[in-house]
Amino acid sequence: MREMRTHDCEATLTDSEVMDFCREGYLVLEAVVPEEINKRTCEFLLQNERTEQLLEEDWFVDNVILNAQAAGAVRSLLGSNFKLTMPFIFNHLAQEPMEPQAWHRDGSSHYGPELDSLQVFYYPQDTPVELGPTEVLPGSHFLFGGFSHMDHYRNFKGVVSTAAPAGSIFLTVYPVWHRRGKATSAGRRNLLKYWYTRTVAPQRDWVTEPGLELAHAYHRTDFNIDHRETHRAMDDTAEMFYWLCGEHEKCRAWSNNLPVYYYESSESCLQCGHEAAARKARG
Repeated sequence: MREMRTHDCEATLTDSEVMDFCREGYLVLEAVVPEEINKRTCEFLLQNERTEQLLEEDWFVDNVILNAQAAGAVRSLLGSNFKLTMPFIFNHLAQEPMEPQAWHRDGSSHYGPELDSLQVFYYPQDTPVELGPTEVLPGSHFLFGGFSHMDHYRNFKGVVSTAAPAGSIFLTVYPVWHRRGKATSAGRRNLLKYWYTRTVAPQRDWVTEPGLELAHAYHRTDFNIDHRETHRAMDDTAEMFYWLCGEHEKCRAWSNNLPVYYYESSESCLQCGHEAAARKARG
C-alpha cells in the first residue's frame, strides 16, 4: 500500500463557508475529479472486490484522496497535516430499484462542537435521483438520536439529496443523519466512503474574511433549519465554529454559561448589521 500518513495543503474555505458547514453538517463538491479518473475507478470496481486496493494506485490517491478542491476543504476543517484513515475505504454498491434505506447515523458517533474527523463520499459515475443517491438531513449532526429511535422515520422536511454528476465528492460531519435514497431505476451506483482525521489543535487558519467578528456565528440571517428551534441551531453552529477557531472558551459567558451574545458585543455586526440582544436590552 502507498505510504501516506498525513497531508498538508492550502486551506480553501472562507469563514462563511466554514460556518455553513458547521450549520448544515455536509459540503458537496460537484465534478471535481477528472472524467478519466472516474472511468478508471468504475472499471477498477468492476474487476476488483477488494476496494482497499484502490489506495495502492497513485492515480486514485492523487486525484481522489488528495484531490485539490476536496483536500483544500478538508485542510480548512481539520487543520494542517490531516490524516487519512488508511486502509479503510468501502464501496456502497446499489444496482436495482429499491426502497430507501432507514435513517441512521454511523456507529460510535460522538456529539458536541468538536470536529476531529470527516466522513467523505465519492461518486465516480453520474448519480441522478433515480439511482438512489445518499440523502442527508441538514443540521442533524447536533441531534442526539439512538438507532432504535431513528429507523421508524420516513420523510423529513428539508432533506437534501446528494444527486450529483460523476466526480463529485461530499464531506460530512460523522454523526449526520443520512440514508440511501429510493432507487427507481436499475444501474450501477458506486459510492466510495472513507475518512480523514485531525492531528493538530484547531485554529482559524482558513481563508478569513476581513472584519468578521466571532459573534457573527451566532446571528447569521440565512438559517433554514426545519426540524429544530432556530436559536438552538444557531447556538450549536456558533459553538462548533468557535471550537474550530480554537476559541471555544469564548463562546459562553463565564458567569452564567449563556451564549456570549447575551452579555457582550461591540458595534453592529459588519456582516449582517445585527445588534446583539444585550445591546437591545440596554437600549
